[in-house]
Amino acid sequence: MGLKDIRLLLTDVDGVLTNGKVYLGVNDELVQFDIQDGIGHRLAACGDLPVGWLSGRVSKPVTLRAQHLKVPHLFQGKLDKVKTAEKLCAKLDLKLSEVAFIGDDIIDIPLLKEVGFAATVPYGRAEVKELADYVTKAGAGDGAFREVVEKILKAQGKWGKAVAKFHRINQEQCETSNDVFT
Repeated sequence: MGLKDIRLLLTDVDGVLTNGKVYLGVNDELVQFDIQDGIGHRLAACGDLPVGWLSGRVSKPVTLRAQHLKVPHLFQGKLDKVKTAEKLCAKLDLKLSEVAFIGDDIIDIPLLKEVGFAATVPYGRAEVKELADYVTKAGAGDGAFREVVEKILKAQGKWGKAVAKFHRINQEQCETSNDVFT
């Protein structure tokens, strides 16, 4: 199986969608996300590529960002990412071989070994890079997720249609509201 067979893209959050840093204040946690990755989520949706986030941590900013992006599958506080992915696959009638996963640290290794396409970021641990089918050029929290979305959609011949749909939806939204799209 290859990228053409991928039907679900899962990603770790800290160290993939973010730069891996958490800023703590007295009452708040701050996490930085990249707009390019937000657009990547919309492009995935426009290309009929469902996405999900699997995080070992529980974070209010992650919940909020997932809500903004309408991430259909959000799992936080899940240390056994294989079990979580298996349950999601059963629900969606998929096999792990039809899943792509982006991870960066040793907690991600078991799932990276099981999926059809394993990706990591340049920041990823050496053990993760050894298992990865692909190491992104973009850094963690700096467009790496979008890069993987593009790679999958292009391999499936869906890229052009996804971009066209993205522009159409974005234009319609701009005409009807002031809501932020990404």
